[in-house]
Amino acid sequence: MEYDLIIRGGTLVDGTGGPSQKADLGVVKGRIAKIGDLSNAEAGEIIDATGKIVTPGFVDLHTHLDAQIGWDPMMTSTSYHGVTTAMIGNCGVTFAPCGPKNRRYLAELMESVEDIAADAIMDGLPWDWTSYGEYLDSVQALKPALNIVGLVGHSSVRYEAMGDRSMDEGAQPSDAELSHISKMVRESMEAGAAGFSTSRFLMHKVPDGRCTPGTWADLRETKAIQEAIIAGGGAGAIFQSANDMATRFETELEMFQDAMSLGCQVLFSGGTGAQGDGGVGHWRRFLENGNKDGKRIASICHTRPSGAFFGLAQLSPFTKKSKAWRDLMALPTIQDRVAAMKKPEVRAALISEGQAAGDLKQLAPMLHPFGTAERPDLDFDRKGSLAQLAEAEGKDPVEVYVDRLLASEGREYFNFWMFGGNLENQWEYMRLPHVVPMLGDAGAHVGFFTDTDSPTVLLSDLTRDRGVYTLEEAVHRITGKSAEIIGLKERGLLKEGWHADINVIDYAKLGTRHAEYVNDFPHGGGRFVVKSTGYEATLVAGEVVVRNCEHTGHRPGQVLREFQRG
Repeated sequence: MEYDLIIRGGTLVDGTGGPSQKADLGVVKGRIAKIGDLSNAEAGEIIDATGKIVTPGFVDLHTHLDAQIGWDPMMTSTSYHGVTTAMIGNCGVTFAPCGPKNRRYLAELMESVEDIAADAIMDGLPWDWTSYGEYLDSVQALKPALNIVGLVGHSSVRYEAMGDRSMDEGAQPSDAELSHISKMVRESMEAGAAGFSTSRFLMHKVPDGRCTPGTWADLRETKAIQEAIIAGGGAGAIFQSANDMATRFETELEMFQDAMSLGCQVLFSGGTGAQGDGGVGHWRRFLENGNKDGKRIASICHTRPSGAFFGLAQLSPFTKKSKAWRDLMALPTIQDRVAAMKKPEVRAALISEGQAAGDLKQLAPMLHPFGTAERPDLDFDRKGSLAQLAEAEGKDPVEVYVDRLLASEGREYFNFWMFGGNLENQWEYMRLPHVVPMLGDAGAHVGFFTDTDSPTVLLSDLTRDRGVYTLEEAVHRITGKSAEIIGLKERGLLKEGWHADINVIDYAKLGTRHAEYVNDFPHGGGRFVVKSTGYEATLVAGEVVVRNCEHTGHRPGQVLREFQRG
Protein backbone atom coordinates (compact mmCIF):
# COMPACT_ATOMS: atom_id res chain seq x y z
CA MET A 1 0.00 0.00 0.00
CA GLU A 2 1.15 3.53 -0.74
CA TYR A 3 0.03 4.80 2.69
CA ASP A 4 -0.68 3.11 6.00
CA LEU A 5 -3.65 5.43 6.52
CA ILE A 6 -5.38 8.23 4.64
CA ILE A 7 -7.69 10.84 6.18
CA ARG A 8 -9.71 11.91 3.17
CA GLY A 9 -11.92 14.89 2.44
CA GLY A 10 -11.54 16.81 5.68
CA THR A 11 -10.95 20.47 6.45
CA LEU A 12 -7.47 20.79 7.92
CA VAL A 13 -7.03 23.21 10.82
CA ASP A 14 -3.29 22.82 10.96
CA GLY A 15 -2.40 24.36 14.35
CA THR A 16 -0.55 27.41 13.02
CA GLY A 17 -3.53 29.72 13.42
CA GLY A 18 -3.64 30.21 9.65
CA PRO A 19 -6.68 29.64 7.42
CA SER A 20 -8.20 26.17 7.22
CA GLN A 21 -7.98 24.24 3.98
CA LYS A 22 -9.64 21.20 2.46
CA ALA A 23 -7.10 18.46 1.81
CA ASP A 24 -6.35 14.80 2.28
CA LEU A 25 -3.65 13.59 4.62
CA GLY A 26 -1.56 10.44 4.22
CA VAL A 27 0.32 8.65 7.00
CA VAL A 28 3.32 6.35 6.69
CA LYS A 29 5.11 4.80 9.67
CA GLY A 30 3.58 7.17 12.17
CA ARG A 31 4.42 10.33 10.24
CA ILE A 32 2.43 12.66 8.00
CA ALA A 33 3.82 11.74 4.61
CA LYS A 34 1.60 13.85 2.35
CA ILE A 35 -0.97 16.64 2.54
CA GLY A 36 -2.89 17.32 -0.67
CA ASP A 37 -5.11 15.48 -3.13
CA LEU A 38 -4.92 11.76 -2.37
CA SER A 39 -8.19 10.80 -4.04
CA ASN A 40 -6.47 8.20 -6.19
CA ALA A 41 -4.06 6.89 -3.55
CA GLU A 42 -4.42 3.61 -1.70
CA ALA A 43 -4.02 2.90 1.99
CA GLY A 44 -4.40 0.14 4.54
CA GLU A 45 -7.07 2.22 6.28
CA ILE A 46 -9.09 5.19 5.06
CA ILE A 47 -10.93 7.58 7.37
CA ASP A 48 -13.68 9.51 5.60
CA ALA A 49 -13.46 13.04 7.02
CA THR A 50 -15.97 14.61 4.65
CA GLY A 51 -17.71 17.42 6.50
CA LYS A 52 -15.29 17.04 9.43
CA ILE A 53 -12.34 19.04 10.68
CA VAL A 54 -8.89 17.55 11.05
CA THR A 55 -6.59 19.01 13.70
CA PRO A 56 -3.31 18.19 15.37
CA GLY A 57 -3.68 16.25 18.60
CA PHE A 58 -4.10 18.54 21.58
CA VAL A 59 -1.22 19.17 24.00
CA ASP A 60 -2.32 19.34 27.65
CA LEU A 61 0.18 21.39 29.64
CA HIS A 62 -1.26 20.62 33.07
CA THR A 63 -2.07 17.10 34.24
CA HIS A 64 -1.48 15.01 37.35
CA LEU A 65 -1.69 11.61 35.68
CA ASP A 66 1.57 10.57 37.38
CA ALA A 67 -0.21 7.98 39.53
CA GLN A 68 -3.23 7.08 37.40
CA ILE A 69 -1.15 6.03 34.43
CA GLY A 70 -0.02 3.04 36.52
CA TRP A 71 -3.44 1.40 36.38
CA ASP A 72 -5.04 3.34 33.53
CA PRO A 73 -2.57 3.54 30.64
CA MET A 74 -5.45 4.69 28.41
CA MET A 75 -5.28 7.93 30.43
CA THR A 76 -8.99 8.64 30.77
CA SER A 77 -10.69 11.09 30.69
CA THR A 78 -7.89 12.99 28.93
CA SER A 79 -7.90 10.65 25.95
CA TYR A 80 -11.66 11.19 25.45
CA HIS A 81 -11.04 14.85 24.61
CA GLY A 82 -8.56 14.86 21.76
CA VAL A 83 -5.35 15.09 23.79
CA THR A 84 -2.39 13.21 22.32
CA THR A 85 0.42 14.59 24.51
CA ALA A 86 0.06 15.21 28.26
CA MET A 87 2.53 16.88 30.59
CA ILE A 88 2.67 15.29 34.04
CA GLY A 89 4.46 16.36 37.20
CA ASN A 90 2.85 19.77 37.66
CA CYS A 91 2.59 21.75 40.91
CA GLY A 92 5.71 20.22 42.42
CA VAL A 93 4.07 16.84 43.10
CA THR A 94 6.08 14.04 41.51
CA PHE A 95 7.30 10.57 42.47
CA ALA A 96 10.94 11.00 41.48
CA PRO A 97 13.68 11.35 42.35
CA CYS A 98 12.84 9.25 45.38
CA GLY A 99 14.73 6.82 47.59
CA PRO A 100 12.85 3.72 48.83
CA LYS A 101 12.33 5.11 52.32
CA ASN A 102 10.45 8.15 50.98
CA ARG A 103 8.02 6.39 48.65
CA ARG A 104 5.14 6.11 51.07
CA TYR A 105 5.39 9.74 52.06
CA LEU A 106 5.28 10.98 48.46
CA ALA A 107 2.19 8.81 47.93
CA GLU A 108 0.56 10.32 51.01
CA LEU A 109 1.50 13.80 49.81
CA MET A 110 -0.20 13.14 46.47
CA GLU A 111 -3.27 11.87 48.34
CA SER A 112 -3.42 15.01 50.46
CA VAL A 113 -2.87 17.47 47.60
CA GLU A 114 -4.52 15.76 44.64
CA ASP A 115 -7.12 13.42 46.19
CA ILE A 116 -5.76 10.04 45.07
CA ALA A 117 -5.55 7.38 47.76
CA ALA A 118 -2.00 6.61 48.90
CA ASP A 119 -2.72 2.86 48.96
CA ALA A 120 -3.82 3.03 45.33
CA ILE A 121 -0.61 4.85 44.44
CA MET A 122 1.60 2.40 46.33
CA ASP A 123 -0.09 -0.65 44.83
CA GLY A 124 -0.75 0.84 41.39
CA LEU A 125 2.80 1.88 40.51
CA PRO A 126 5.86 -0.38 40.15
CA TRP A 127 8.16 1.89 42.23
CA ASP A 128 11.19 0.45 40.44
CA TRP A 129 13.14 3.73 40.29
CA THR A 130 15.13 6.12 42.39
CA SER A 131 16.27 8.69 39.81
CA TYR A 132 14.03 10.71 37.53
CA GLY A 133 15.43 9.07 34.43
CA GLU A 134 14.57 5.64 35.83
CA TYR A 135 11.10 6.92 36.57
CA LEU A 136 10.62 7.93 32.92
CA ASP A 137 11.84 4.47 31.88
CA SER A 138 9.20 2.95 34.14
CA VAL A 139 6.43 5.13 32.70
CA GLN A 140 7.43 4.08 29.17
CA ALA A 141 7.26 0.43 30.23
CA LEU A 142 3.60 0.99 31.17
CA LYS A 143 2.87 1.50 27.44
CA PRO A 144 0.70 4.62 27.64
CA ALA A 145 -1.86 5.36 24.95
CA LEU A 146 -0.77 9.00 24.74
CA ASN A 147 2.59 10.72 24.66
CA ILE A 148 3.99 11.79 28.03
CA VAL A 149 6.16 14.77 28.95
CA GLY A 150 7.46 14.95 32.50
CA LEU A 151 8.36 17.72 34.93
CA VAL A 152 10.50 16.99 37.98
CA GLY A 153 8.80 18.28 41.12
CA HIS A 154 9.97 20.46 43.98
CA SER A 155 8.28 18.27 46.59
CA SER A 156 10.31 15.22 45.72
CA VAL A 157 13.72 16.89 45.45
CA ARG A 158 13.28 19.10 48.52
CA TYR A 159 11.99 16.22 50.66
CA GLU A 160 14.81 14.00 49.43
CA ALA A 161 17.37 16.66 50.37
CA MET A 162 15.90 18.12 53.56
CA GLY A 163 13.56 15.49 54.97
CA ASP A 164 10.71 16.49 57.25
CA ARG A 165 11.92 20.07 57.79
CA SER A 166 11.40 20.71 54.06
CA MET A 167 7.78 21.60 54.94
CA ASP A 168 8.46 23.89 57.89
CA GLU A 169 7.58 27.51 57.32
CA GLY A 170 10.77 29.54 57.16
CA ALA A 171 13.07 26.52 56.78
CA GLN A 172 15.64 27.03 54.03
CA PRO A 173 18.23 24.55 52.79
CA SER A 174 21.80 24.66 53.98
CA ASP A 175 24.45 25.18 51.33
CA ALA A 176 24.99 21.41 51.18
CA GLU A 177 21.25 20.71 50.90
CA LEU A 178 20.83 23.33 48.20
CA SER A 179 23.71 21.82 46.28
CA HIS A 180 21.98 18.43 46.50
CA ILE A 181 18.67 19.93 45.33
CA SER A 182 20.36 21.59 42.37
CA LYS A 183 22.20 18.39 41.48
CA MET A 184 18.98 16.35 41.44
CA VAL A 185 17.25 18.95 39.28
CA ARG A 186 20.14 19.12 36.81
CA GLU A 187 20.39 15.33 36.57
CA SER A 188 16.63 15.03 36.07
CA MET A 189 16.79 17.53 33.24
CA GLU A 190 19.70 15.67 31.64
CA ALA A 191 17.68 12.44 31.91
CA GLY A 192 14.71 13.81 29.97
CA ALA A 193 12.57 16.07 32.15
CA ALA A 194 11.06 18.94 30.18
CA GLY A 195 11.42 21.17 33.19
CA PHE A 196 10.76 21.66 36.87
CA SER A 197 7.57 22.37 38.80
CA THR A 198 6.83 23.93 42.16
CA SER A 199 3.83 24.82 44.26
CA ARG A 200 3.67 27.94 46.38
CA PHE A 201 -0.11 27.69 46.71
CA LEU A 202 -1.04 27.78 50.39
CA MET A 203 -3.99 25.41 49.94
CA HIS A 204 -1.70 22.55 48.89
CA LYS A 205 -1.25 20.74 52.20
CA VAL A 206 0.53 17.59 53.37
CA PRO A 207 -1.29 15.15 55.70
CA ASP A 208 -0.28 16.93 58.91
CA GLY A 209 -1.58 20.28 57.64
CA ARG A 210 1.71 21.90 56.68
CA CYS A 211 2.26 23.19 53.16
CA THR A 212 3.98 21.02 50.56
CA PRO A 213 7.79 21.03 50.27
CA GLY A 214 8.84 24.03 48.24
CA THR A 215 6.02 26.32 49.35
CA TRP A 216 8.32 28.36 51.58
CA ALA A 217 11.44 28.24 49.39
CA ASP A 218 13.10 31.64 49.18
CA LEU A 219 14.45 33.28 46.04
CA ARG A 220 17.96 32.00 46.81
CA GLU A 221 16.65 28.45 46.43
CA THR A 222 14.40 29.03 43.44
CA LYS A 223 17.14 30.87 41.57
CA ALA A 224 19.60 28.02 42.19
CA ILE A 225 16.97 25.61 40.85
CA GLN A 226 16.38 27.78 37.80
CA GLU A 227 20.12 27.77 37.10
CA ALA A 228 20.08 23.96 37.36
CA ILE A 229 17.15 23.78 34.94
CA ILE A 230 19.13 25.66 32.32
CA ALA A 231 22.35 23.76 33.04
CA GLY A 232 20.62 20.42 32.54
CA GLY A 233 17.98 21.24 29.97
CA GLY A 234 19.12 24.31 28.06
CA ALA A 235 17.49 27.65 27.37
CA GLY A 236 13.72 27.33 27.08
CA ALA A 237 13.34 24.51 29.58
CA ILE A 238 10.23 24.90 31.72
CA PHE A 239 9.84 26.43 35.16
CA GLN A 240 6.23 25.71 36.14
CA SER A 241 4.62 27.20 39.22
CA ALA A 242 1.34 27.19 41.11
CA ASN A 243 1.61 30.49 42.92
CA ASP A 244 0.69 32.35 46.06
CA MET A 245 -0.58 35.55 44.50
CA ALA A 246 -2.61 36.37 47.60
CA THR A 247 0.15 36.99 50.14
CA ARG A 248 3.43 37.04 48.16
CA PHE A 249 2.50 38.72 44.90
CA GLU A 250 5.69 40.76 44.45
CA THR A 251 7.90 37.83 45.48
CA GLU A 252 6.21 35.59 42.94
CA LEU A 253 6.73 38.13 40.17
CA GLU A 254 10.38 38.46 41.16
CA MET A 255 10.73 34.67 40.99
CA PHE A 256 9.26 34.76 37.47
CA GLN A 257 11.68 37.54 36.49
CA ASP A 258 14.65 35.50 37.77
CA ALA A 259 13.54 32.49 35.73
CA MET A 260 12.95 34.48 32.55
CA SER A 261 16.28 36.30 32.85
CA LEU A 262 18.12 33.00 33.19
CA GLY A 263 16.40 31.60 30.08
CA CYS A 264 13.58 29.46 31.48
CA GLN A 265 10.20 29.17 29.80
CA VAL A 266 7.94 30.18 32.71
CA LEU A 267 4.52 28.56 32.89
CA PHE A 268 1.94 29.40 35.56
CA SER A 269 -1.74 28.85 36.27
CA GLY A 270 -3.74 32.06 36.03
CA GLY A 271 -7.22 33.48 35.98
CA THR A 272 -9.27 36.53 36.81
CA GLY A 273 -11.10 38.09 39.69
CA ALA A 274 -14.69 39.26 39.80
CA GLN A 275 -14.08 42.98 40.34
CA GLY A 276 -13.33 45.43 37.54
CA ASP A 277 -11.37 43.76 34.75
CA GLY A 278 -10.29 41.00 37.12
CA GLY A 279 -6.62 41.87 36.65
CA VAL A 280 -6.63 41.36 32.88
CA GLY A 281 -4.96 44.70 32.20
CA HIS A 282 -2.15 43.98 34.62
CA TRP A 283 -1.52 40.53 33.20
CA ARG A 284 -1.63 41.85 29.64
CA ARG A 285 1.21 44.26 30.43
CA PHE A 286 3.14 41.70 32.45
CA LEU A 287 2.97 39.01 29.78
CA GLU A 288 3.84 41.47 27.02
CA ASN A 289 6.93 42.67 28.90
CA GLY A 290 7.83 39.14 29.92
CA ASN A 291 8.05 38.02 26.30
CA LYS A 292 10.45 40.73 25.13
CA ASP A 293 14.15 40.38 24.38
CA GLY A 294 13.98 36.62 24.00
CA LYS A 295 12.33 35.99 27.38
CA ARG A 296 9.41 33.60 27.59
CA ILE A 297 6.42 33.32 29.95
CA ALA A 298 2.95 31.86 29.45
CA SER A 299 -0.16 31.21 31.49
CA ILE A 300 -2.79 28.50 31.40
CA CYS A 301 -6.38 28.93 32.57
CA HIS A 302 -9.72 27.18 32.97
CA THR A 303 -12.17 27.15 30.07
CA ARG A 304 -15.22 27.02 32.33
CA PRO A 305 -15.89 27.88 35.96
CA SER A 306 -15.10 25.02 38.31
CA GLY A 307 -13.84 23.99 41.72
CA ALA A 308 -16.08 21.16 42.93
CA PHE A 309 -19.03 18.99 41.94
CA PHE A 310 -21.59 18.75 44.73
CA GLY A 311 -24.07 15.89 44.77
CA LEU A 312 -24.25 12.31 45.96
CA ALA A 313 -20.75 11.18 44.97
CA GLN A 314 -18.10 12.26 47.48
CA LEU A 315 -18.83 15.89 48.14
CA SER A 316 -21.76 17.38 50.06
CA PRO A 317 -21.99 20.93 51.42
CA PHE A 318 -23.62 19.80 54.68
CA THR A 319 -21.59 16.95 56.18
CA LYS A 320 -19.58 19.07 58.62
CA LYS A 321 -22.69 20.36 60.39
CA SER A 322 -25.42 17.78 59.77
CA LYS A 323 -25.66 14.25 61.18
CA ALA A 324 -28.42 13.36 58.69
CA TRP A 325 -26.18 14.28 55.78
CA ARG A 326 -23.15 12.50 57.30
CA ASP A 327 -25.22 9.35 57.74
CA LEU A 328 -26.47 9.62 54.17
CA MET A 329 -23.01 10.10 52.64
CA ALA A 330 -21.66 7.20 54.73
CA LEU A 331 -23.88 4.76 52.80
CA PRO A 332 -21.76 2.73 50.36
CA THR A 333 -23.22 3.71 46.98
CA ILE A 334 -25.10 6.52 45.27
CA GLN A 335 -27.99 4.12 44.73
CA ASP A 336 -28.14 3.43 48.48
CA ARG A 337 -28.18 7.16 49.19
CA VAL A 338 -31.03 7.77 46.74
CA ALA A 339 -33.03 4.92 48.27
CA ALA A 340 -32.58 6.44 51.72
CA MET A 341 -33.56 9.92 50.51
CA LYS A 342 -36.86 8.58 49.19
CA LYS A 343 -37.99 7.92 52.74
CA PRO A 344 -40.09 10.93 53.80
CA GLU A 345 -38.52 11.17 57.23
CA VAL A 346 -34.98 11.12 55.78
CA ARG A 347 -35.84 13.75 53.18
CA ALA A 348 -37.34 15.96 55.87
CA ALA A 349 -34.27 15.61 58.10
CA LEU A 350 -31.91 16.38 55.22
CA ILE A 351 -33.83 19.55 54.40
CA SER A 352 -34.23 20.79 57.98
CA GLU A 353 -30.64 20.08 58.96
CA GLY A 354 -29.37 21.49 55.68
CA GLN A 355 -31.26 24.68 56.31
CA ALA A 356 -29.96 24.86 59.88
CA ALA A 357 -26.40 24.44 58.63
CA GLY A 358 -26.85 27.62 56.61
CA ASP A 359 -23.98 27.03 54.20
CA LEU A 360 -26.02 26.37 51.10
CA LYS A 361 -27.74 29.74 51.14
CA GLN A 362 -24.30 31.32 50.85
CA LEU A 363 -23.15 28.89 48.15
CA ALA A 364 -26.38 28.81 46.12
CA PRO A 365 -25.49 31.73 43.79
CA MET A 366 -22.28 29.89 42.83
CA LEU A 367 -23.84 26.43 42.39
CA HIS A 368 -24.99 25.68 38.85
CA PRO A 369 -26.70 22.32 38.26
CA PHE A 370 -25.69 20.50 35.10
CA GLY A 371 -29.26 19.33 34.50
CA THR A 372 -30.25 15.95 33.08
CA ALA A 373 -30.58 16.73 29.38
CA GLU A 374 -28.42 14.90 26.86
CA ARG A 375 -25.65 17.49 27.26
CA PRO A 376 -24.75 19.19 30.53
CA ASP A 377 -25.93 22.75 30.98
CA LEU A 378 -22.79 24.82 31.59
CA ASP A 379 -25.03 27.87 32.24
CA PHE A 380 -22.87 30.36 30.40
CA ASP A 381 -26.01 32.53 30.17
CA ARG A 382 -26.05 32.61 34.00
CA LYS A 383 -29.76 31.95 34.29
CA GLY A 384 -29.73 28.68 36.20
CA SER A 385 -27.86 28.96 39.49
CA LEU A 386 -29.37 27.16 42.47
CA ALA A 387 -30.25 30.55 43.97
CA GLN A 388 -32.09 31.60 40.80
CA LEU A 389 -33.93 28.28 40.59
CA ALA A 390 -34.99 28.46 44.22
CA GLU A 391 -36.23 32.03 43.82
CA ALA A 392 -38.23 31.07 40.72
CA GLU A 393 -39.85 28.17 42.57
CA GLY A 394 -40.39 30.12 45.77
CA LYS A 395 -38.53 27.50 47.80
CA ASP A 396 -35.47 27.29 50.00
CA PRO A 397 -32.31 26.31 48.08
CA VAL A 398 -31.84 23.23 50.28
CA GLU A 399 -35.25 21.87 49.31
CA VAL A 400 -34.57 22.46 45.62
CA TYR A 401 -31.15 20.80 45.99
CA VAL A 402 -32.60 17.69 47.66
CA ASP A 403 -35.50 17.34 45.25
CA ARG A 404 -33.28 17.69 42.18
CA LEU A 405 -31.00 14.95 43.51
CA LEU A 406 -34.05 12.74 44.02
CA ALA A 407 -35.52 13.52 40.59
CA SER A 408 -32.26 12.62 38.87
CA GLU A 409 -31.71 9.47 40.94
CA GLY A 410 -28.45 11.03 42.11
CA ARG A 411 -27.09 11.53 38.60
CA GLU A 412 -27.14 15.33 38.63
CA TYR A 413 -24.19 17.32 39.96
CA PHE A 414 -23.91 20.96 40.92
CA ASN A 415 -20.86 22.77 39.59
CA PHE A 416 -19.35 25.10 42.18
CA TRP A 417 -18.09 28.21 40.37
CA MET A 418 -15.09 28.73 42.65
CA PHE A 419 -12.81 29.83 39.78
CA GLY A 420 -13.62 31.83 36.67
CA GLY A 421 -17.13 32.91 37.60
CA ASN A 422 -16.85 36.31 35.92
CA LEU A 423 -17.08 34.96 32.39
CA GLU A 424 -16.32 38.20 30.55
CA ASN A 425 -13.12 38.74 32.53
CA GLN A 426 -12.10 35.11 32.03
CA TRP A 427 -12.71 35.27 28.29
CA GLU A 428 -10.66 38.45 28.02
CA TYR A 429 -7.84 36.74 29.89
CA MET A 430 -8.07 33.73 27.59
CA ARG A 431 -7.64 36.00 24.57
CA LEU A 432 -4.30 37.38 25.78
CA PRO A 433 -1.65 36.24 23.29
CA HIS A 434 0.41 34.31 25.84
CA VAL A 435 -2.43 32.38 27.51
CA VAL A 436 -3.30 28.75 26.77
CA PRO A 437 -6.98 28.10 27.56
CA MET A 438 -6.78 24.58 28.92
CA LEU A 439 -6.32 23.58 32.54
CA GLY A 440 -7.66 20.04 32.60
CA ASP A 441 -5.89 19.02 35.82
CA ALA A 442 -6.44 15.38 34.82
CA GLY A 443 -5.61 12.92 37.58
CA ALA A 444 -6.13 15.48 40.35
CA HIS A 445 -9.10 15.98 42.68
CA VAL A 446 -10.75 13.14 40.82
CA GLY A 447 -13.32 12.38 43.51
CA PHE A 448 -14.42 16.02 43.78
CA PHE A 449 -14.59 17.24 40.17
CA THR A 450 -13.00 16.99 36.76
CA ASP A 451 -12.03 19.59 34.16
CA THR A 452 -10.60 17.12 31.66
CA ASP A 453 -13.20 18.23 29.13
CA SER A 454 -11.45 21.62 28.88
CA PRO A 455 -10.45 21.34 25.20
CA THR A 456 -13.91 20.16 24.22
CA VAL A 457 -15.61 23.02 26.07
CA LEU A 458 -13.14 25.42 24.45
CA LEU A 459 -13.87 24.31 20.90
CA SER A 460 -17.60 23.71 21.23
CA ASP A 461 -19.25 26.00 23.77
CA LEU A 462 -16.75 28.86 23.65
CA THR A 463 -15.52 28.84 20.04
CA ARG A 464 -18.30 27.36 17.92
CA ASP A 465 -21.26 28.60 19.97
CA ARG A 466 -20.01 31.91 21.43
CA GLY A 467 -17.15 33.06 19.21
CA VAL A 468 -14.67 33.66 22.03
CA TYR A 469 -12.05 32.53 19.49
CA THR A 470 -12.00 31.70 15.83
CA LEU A 471 -11.66 27.96 15.28
CA GLU A 472 -8.17 28.39 13.85
CA GLU A 473 -6.98 30.42 16.84
CA ALA A 474 -8.53 28.05 19.40
CA VAL A 475 -6.85 25.04 17.80
CA HIS A 476 -3.55 26.92 17.59
CA ARG A 477 -3.58 27.67 21.33
CA ILE A 478 -3.89 24.01 22.36
CA THR A 479 -1.70 22.50 19.63
CA GLY A 480 1.02 24.59 17.99
CA LYS A 481 1.38 27.08 20.81
CA SER A 482 1.33 24.46 23.58
CA ALA A 483 3.85 22.34 21.71
CA GLU A 484 6.10 25.36 21.28
CA ILE A 485 5.96 26.14 25.01
CA ILE A 486 7.21 22.66 25.86
CA GLY A 487 9.62 22.58 22.95
CA LEU A 488 8.12 19.49 21.34
CA LYS A 489 9.93 18.33 18.25
CA GLU A 490 7.80 17.91 15.13
CA ARG A 491 4.53 17.81 17.04
CA GLY A 492 1.67 20.28 17.35
CA LEU A 493 1.08 21.00 13.65
CA LEU A 494 -0.27 19.17 10.63
CA LYS A 495 2.89 19.27 8.56
CA GLU A 496 4.53 16.84 6.19
CA GLY A 497 7.22 14.84 7.94
CA TRP A 498 5.83 15.53 11.41
CA HIS A 499 4.39 12.96 13.80
CA ALA A 500 0.86 11.86 12.97
CA ASP A 501 -0.83 12.90 16.23
CA ILE A 502 -4.21 13.89 14.82
CA ASN A 503 -7.91 14.41 15.59
CA VAL A 504 -10.79 13.91 13.18
CA ILE A 505 -13.74 15.86 14.60
CA ASP A 506 -17.39 16.23 13.68
CA TYR A 507 -17.39 19.87 14.71
CA ALA A 508 -21.18 20.26 14.62
CA LYS A 509 -21.58 17.39 17.09
CA LEU A 510 -18.62 18.22 19.30
CA GLY A 511 -19.52 18.54 22.95
CA THR A 512 -18.86 17.41 26.47
CA ARG A 513 -21.04 14.90 28.28
CA HIS A 514 -22.23 14.55 31.84
CA ALA A 515 -19.64 13.60 34.41
CA GLU A 516 -20.15 10.12 35.83
CA TYR A 517 -18.85 8.81 39.12
CA VAL A 518 -17.18 5.41 38.83
CA ASN A 519 -15.24 3.17 41.20
CA ASP A 520 -12.44 1.90 39.00
CA PHE A 521 -9.32 2.89 40.95
CA PRO A 522 -7.32 0.36 42.96
CA HIS A 523 -9.10 -0.74 46.15
CA GLY A 524 -12.41 0.45 44.66
CA GLY A 525 -11.52 4.12 44.76
CA GLY A 526 -13.95 6.47 43.08
CA ARG A 527 -13.52 9.27 40.58
CA PHE A 528 -15.33 11.38 38.02
CA VAL A 529 -15.08 10.44 34.34
CA VAL A 530 -16.39 12.67 31.56
CA LYS A 531 -16.75 11.56 27.97
CA SER A 532 -17.40 13.51 24.78
CA THR A 533 -19.20 13.51 21.47
CA GLY A 534 -17.78 14.44 18.08
CA TYR A 535 -14.26 12.99 18.20
CA GLU A 536 -14.53 10.48 15.39
CA ALA A 537 -10.88 9.46 15.73
CA THR A 538 -7.84 10.42 17.78
CA LEU A 539 -4.52 9.18 16.41
CA VAL A 540 -1.16 8.91 18.14
CA ALA A 541 1.79 8.10 15.87
CA GLY A 542 -0.66 7.26 13.11
CA GLU A 543 -2.61 4.71 15.16
CA VAL A 544 -6.23 5.26 16.13
CA VAL A 545 -6.30 5.10 19.93
CA VAL A 546 -9.85 6.42 20.42
CA ARG A 547 -12.74 6.09 17.99
CA ASN A 548 -16.07 7.72 18.86
CA CYS A 549 -15.13 7.82 22.55
CA GLU A 550 -14.18 4.14 22.66
CA HIS A 551 -10.61 2.97 23.06
CA THR A 552 -9.24 0.73 20.36
CA GLY A 553 -6.66 -0.88 22.62
CA HIS A 554 -3.70 0.64 20.78
CA ARG A 555 -1.12 2.18 23.10
CA PRO A 556 1.62 3.77 20.96
CA GLY A 557 2.40 6.69 23.27
CA GLN A 558 6.00 7.67 23.93
CA VAL A 559 7.72 9.33 26.86
CA LEU A 560 9.26 12.34 25.14
CA ARG A 561 12.71 13.32 26.42
CA GLU A 562 14.24 15.46 23.69
CA PHE A 563 13.09 19.03 23.16
CA GLN A 564 13.69 21.98 20.89
CA ARG A 565 15.80 24.38 22.93
CA GLY A 566 17.60 27.65 22.47
